[in-house]
Amino acid sequence: MALFGSKKNTETNKKEEKSMASVALADSNTPTKSLLKGQIADILIRPRVTEKSTLLNEQANVYAFEVRMNATKPMIAGAVKNLYKVTPEKVRIVSLPAKRVFVRGKRGRTAAIKKALVYLKKGDKIELV
Repeated sequence: MALFGSKKNTETNKKEEKSMASVALADSNTPTKSLLKGQIADILIRPRVTEKSTLLNEQANVYAFEVRMNATKPMIAGAVKNLYKVTPEKVRIVSLPAKRVFVRGKRGRTAAIKKALVYLKKGDKIELV
């Protein structure tokens, strides 16, 4: 049952996801030229800088990013390739669920996020500012 046109929104969102995924899959070996810079920036939300990610970066040349919930491995690899000019060896994805919190007498929830671990070759580096 579609109330207030929500059915139309989901159909357009699915079409948009399929088109972005197909572009990323088609050009997974080459940089995705047909994706606009804004769309690439939308895939990678921000670098995830924590103690654990810093240790992984120093020891195994692994970078952690917070990504869109509907992002796929080829989309993430293409975005990293275009934004940072390095080729990822592999991409691992971890979905972190929302958690219940109790702060200042109020109940709430933390946001659910998707985290991507991008593995690079030994000589490659990403400059996170």
